[in-house]
Amino acid sequence: MTPVRLGVLAAIVALALDQASKLWLLHGFELARKGVVQVLPFFDLVLAWNTGISYGWFSGQGPTGQMLMLAFKVVAVVALAIWMARSTTRLATIGLGLIIGGAIGNAIDRLAYGAVVDFALLHVEIGGKTYNWYVFNIADVAIVVGVAALLYDSLIGLPAAKAP
Repeated sequence: MTPVRLGVLAAIVALALDQASKLWLLHGFELARKGVVQVLPFFDLVLAWNTGISYGWFSGQGPTGQMLMLAFKVVAVVALAIWMARSTTRLATIGLGLIIGGAIGNAIDRLAYGAVVDFALLHVEIGGKTYNWYVFNIADVAIVVGVAALLYDSLIGLPAAKAP
């Protein structure tokens, strides 16, 4: 399988897992009705609507801000797709595909609900005090793994073979 096909496959898998999990949690599991659901001592399911971007930044920008963020996301996805098409390593192409799939998944949420559906909450208790991580979703995980793959490929990956 060519690197570009692997990247497209990674994008499709990330997008499908993201949207399926959100649809199931919203409509099948009815997370909104159940509130906080403890899965593990350090992991809960909790519904959070993120109207901003990463970590809720710019959440009060209203409909105009939402449309600007969507337009920026479209430009970013197109740029990433061009980069993916030109990529020469499988790891970078898969990483770019994961980022694209995650970005599209969160964009679909913005179009459908006006906010991104976040549901995963990691936390730890130290000295009687609870520390929470930001609430996130599978699209966010795909983006982080994709960025890590790109960093690994560019910093540690094998150097490209030189043409004679």
